[in-house]
Amino acid sequence: MEILQHLMDGFLIAFDPLNLGLVILGVVVGLFIGAMPGLGSVNGVAILLPMTFLVPPTSAMIFLAAIYYGAMYGGAISSVMLGIPGASTAVATTFDGRPLALRGEADKALVAAALASFFGGTISIMLFTGFAPPLASIALDFGDPEIFALMLLAFATFVGLGSDDIAKTIFSICIGLVFSAVGLDIMSGEPRLIFFDIIGFMSGINFLVLAIGIYGIGEMLWTIEKTDGNSMMSKAVVTVDRVLNNLKELGRTWKIAVSSSFLGFFVGILPAAGATPGSLMAYGVAKMTSKTPETFGKGEVSGVVAPEAANNAASTGSMLPMLTLGIPGSPTTAILLGGMVIWGLVPGPLLFVEQTEFVWGLIASLYAANLFAVLINIIFIPAFLWMLKMPFTILAPMIFVLSLVGGYAPTQKMHDVWLMLLFGAGGYLLRKLDYPLAPAVLAIVLGPIAEPALRQSLLISNGDPMVFINRPIAGPITIIALILILLPLAKAIRQRFKKAA
Repeated sequence: MEILQHLMDGFLIAFDPLNLGLVILGVVVGLFIGAMPGLGSVNGVAILLPMTFLVPPTSAMIFLAAIYYGAMYGGAISSVMLGIPGASTAVATTFDGRPLALRGEADKALVAAALASFFGGTISIMLFTGFAPPLASIALDFGDPEIFALMLLAFATFVGLGSDDIAKTIFSICIGLVFSAVGLDIMSGEPRLIFFDIIGFMSGINFLVLAIGIYGIGEMLWTIEKTDGNSMMSKAVVTVDRVLNNLKELGRTWKIAVSSSFLGFFVGILPAAGATPGSLMAYGVAKMTSKTPETFGKGEVSGVVAPEAANNAASTGSMLPMLTLGIPGSPTTAILLGGMVIWGLVPGPLLFVEQTEFVWGLIASLYAANLFAVLINIIFIPAFLWMLKMPFTILAPMIFVLSLVGGYAPTQKMHDVWLMLLFGAGGYLLRKLDYPLAPAVLAIVLGPIAEPALRQSLLISNGDPMVFINRPIAGPITIIALILILLPLAKAIRQRFKKAA
């Protein structure tokens, strides 16, 4: 009852005219920031942080959190409409959202993304409201062995993300892991895989550069070949019948939405994990548990629901360790944490006792931001669909320019622009040769998380790999991951014996 009373007090703060106006403004701004390739919530929050010093700390945090929420919704827009991930958190949405758009069902993909985001956000906020302190303590129990076990579990879903050709899938994973290792060694500081001694590789390969290259430039080249420059979607309409049919189909994905929301929230509360691994893992789990896994990557609505529910749940989850422990769960929450310190707020367990107005006002504002984000997103769907009615001869140059801006914006280095063009050509060739691209993208995301966790775990245990089995949390996760890795191999061996017989 005490929590409900605090929440009611929080709603009074959140629905103050100033705060409510900032929620709506933040969601709209975040929606467009998330839809712009290369920007994302990190850059949006960082750019707009100085503006918040004009309002009280509670209002400032509400505004920035609304931008964060809006950006999570907005990332799906460019992923579906243009095939360019608006941010790293929306890469998995591209896998099935883009094929749906090319099939004339962009409205279904956008509605699925909006409602799944709302569903994931709602579940995660409820978990945040009721279980913040105990969940924060669970996050503290995760050391390097547990984080590596979780990443191994994510890698175990990679084989399920590829085609039936396991060899091509493993090759795709290895390519991604090689690219993730480029740069300075995390332990010794020695340079490694510095191709042709080009200095630009010293800072590693930016994940967004690879994602935008493969799914922006590569997708553009592929679409030009397939459409001959014609409009990508002549059926870009929104009717009552189509909306009702879409909602009926989405109703059948509620189990995936629930499981992805819980998975995303759990991954989000882990320090340094964030929404990107959560959304990718949710997509892999959704495909592995599906009765029709062969439809994923070809326009399966569940492939949109799973990552969108997970990345919104993870964005809320990443705020939990920030408020309760002072440990940011993602790059965006690290910036929010800096803002809190500037405003004179000390994150930690005492924050819930000494700054109840701030904490519960923020939590209540998340409910409001989630509601306004889904409404604004759905209202703008006809405008998004109008984009696909343009001939691709007009749309292709726009995609190319947005891709260049998206590749240049994060680091402002021409090296990344040239690299992105190479990745675009490489992605197009791999697609022509029927190599799965998703495992390579996932490997370059999780590689930089998994490698330091593995090496630090082995340092702790003096090189004993049993550290991943003996620990109470890491052990079960590792065993499940190994089983999932071996299952496809066992299936392939069984099929080969059947053919021989």
